[in-house]
Amino acid sequence: MKFNAVYYEPDSLAYPLGEQLRETFKDLPWIPIDSHNSIKEMQEKPNSEFGKMKRNLIVGIRKTHKYVENQKVSDYLVPYTSSGCTAMCLYCYLVCNYNKCAYLRLFVNREQMLDRIIKRGQKSEIPLTFEIGSNSDLVLENTITGNLLYTIPRFAREGTGSITFPTKFHMVDPLLDLPHQGKTIFRMSVNPQPIISKIELGTSSLSKRIEAVNKMCEAGYPCGLLIAPVILTENWKMLYTGLLEELRDGLTEKARNQMFLEIILMTYSYIHRAINSEAFPNAPELYDTEQMTGRGRGRYCYRPEVRAEAETYLRGEIKRILGDMHILYIS
Repeated sequence: MKFNAVYYEPDSLAYPLGEQLRETFKDLPWIPIDSHNSIKEMQEKPNSEFGKMKRNLIVGIRKTHKYVENQKVSDYLVPYTSSGCTAMCLYCYLVCNYNKCAYLRLFVNREQMLDRIIKRGQKSEIPLTFEIGSNSDLVLENTITGNLLYTIPRFAREGTGSITFPTKFHMVDPLLDLPHQGKTIFRMSVNPQPIISKIELGTSSLSKRIEAVNKMCEAGYPCGLLIAPVILTENWKMLYTGLLEELRDGLTEKARNQMFLEIILMTYSYIHRAINSEAFPNAPELYDTEQMTGRGRGRYCYRPEVRAEAETYLRGEIKRILGDMHILYIS
């Protein structure tokens, strides 16, 4: 992965990971900053620079550790070792949080963050599941930091309950032989290949994603699939039926037998429209005035009757093509 420059908080170099990153990227310009949350030079760039901004790497210390309750696949969404991403999915929910500054930030105080997760789990009377990948893609991040190589074995030794993360990337080979003790739930995000090619820019292909989740299942990890986000483009029924058929044909029997599904329909926003129109002028228009309605401040979602039709169709096709594969939720 190639970057143009590293913006860093000087105190981050006092951590082992900070030293490691300094050595890894020693040939790049290192530019000191006061805070990873506020880089004036980046904030003042036009939306058209969005793609170029993602060629910069930000290194800092995560100072906020607020756990957010979540009643889906996990009990808590937990801030962890990165936020943002190098990929450029045109619907990325991180853009809603960080606007055009959704570039990859790496946080070097991983020991402190994992200490908190382990302690929280030990205090609970019931096993908890912690979502550690809600702010970034940890498989992608791991290719730079090796943080999953640190996190998975240590949680297996000391943690109670589970940790989990989703990904759109296939680079899982370093994880296959780790002693995970079944405490790490791996979730692969999938979409039809035409949507990946045109909308999930810079991510792994569908075939590579299917191969990766098969490998993780074979390695004993509990695994799930996110069909997310479901985008109701022209011919969407044909596209998603095709996706389900590829999953049926591509997943191993072991994977199919243990897999669970999460299905999330796309939420879009005014911020996405502004950035995409300038940074990706030839990209598909994802805002559909006929199918979408307002959802909170500056956000759009599919109208209730459109969502209901999509849910009915997807449930029927999943049953027909994948049988009794468990659907955790559709949202």
